[in-house]
Amino acid sequence: MALPGGLESLIKAFSGHGVDEQSIISLLGRSRAEHRRTFRKECKEFFIEDNERRFERWDDHSIKLIKQEFMRFKNAVVLWTMHPWERDARSIWGALREGPESYGVIVEVACTRSSEELLGARKAYHSLFNHSIEEDIATQVEGRERKLLVALVSAYRFEGPKVNEDTAKSEAEILAEAMNAEQKPIENAELIRILSTRSKPHLKTVYKYYKDLYGKNINEDLDHDLILQAAVQCLCTPHKYFSRVLDAALRDNAHTSTKKALARVIVTRADTDIQEINEEYQNQYGVSLAQKIVETASGNYKEFLLTLISREN
Repeated sequence: MALPGGLESLIKAFSGHGVDEQSIISLLGRSRAEHRRTFRKECKEFFIEDNERRFERWDDHSIKLIKQEFMRFKNAVVLWTMHPWERDARSIWGALREGPESYGVIVEVACTRSSEELLGARKAYHSLFNHSIEEDIATQVEGRERKLLVALVSAYRFEGPKVNEDTAKSEAEILAEAMNAEQKPIENAELIRILSTRSKPHLKTVYKYYKDLYGKNINEDLDHDLILQAAVQCLCTPHKYFSRVLDAALRDNAHTSTKKALARVIVTRADTDIQEINEEYQNQYGVSLAQKIVETASGNYKEFLLTLISREN
């Protein structure tokens, strides 16, 4: 076997989302010492040349990244077999430890689950960590997001279709006042009350009145506050929200923490609305979710994700 001819394929097998195990086996497993030496010399993405000692060594950062890619299949399988309550509880626990850049995961769980599902996640959190979600957010979140996050995870929303139109219109005006006040919207007690207590059908009506009254979607007034924007999207347009998160996760230059969303979203939505998310993804980006995964993911990880999005519930 002449590895140099398959060098590009081998580099690709190690790159992206997951790893292509079969290519690694067929290309690298049968290689000779001189072929692996060529691989190390040519693969500047992974190896550093030590000119003084005359050998090529792995870049430490690359080792870490590749280990993470090997782990993606295992992690996806573990998530899939977990009870949904435990899965959500562990997602929130992990987001708190990763810091502000991951607080959107807390919003996602709090705002896209049913009232019973969110209550179940809170029960699981008690069991796993001997604290409440509310307690940990209150003690670990130091920024202005704290009050909103505590309120969202504490919610037990009415899930019926009934909406009071007059109240919805009045609350649209309250939101507009919050947007134009000197105080940051995320610190506004009335805005937090509305987002954390009202039913999703009611909130959709509030946002409709907001657009009717002020000529633009509330999202346009929240583009400077990603946590509030995520909350609004998760509550009222979850399929658009999940499509956006998946698109970010599937980009070639996605950060490692951003890539994690690919398995999280597909696994958590596979039993509920993955087909609707797929349709929205196609509408927004002009390509099916399955095709995008084929283009960017590799190996068993890719096959497992494709299986989840193609299954019938």
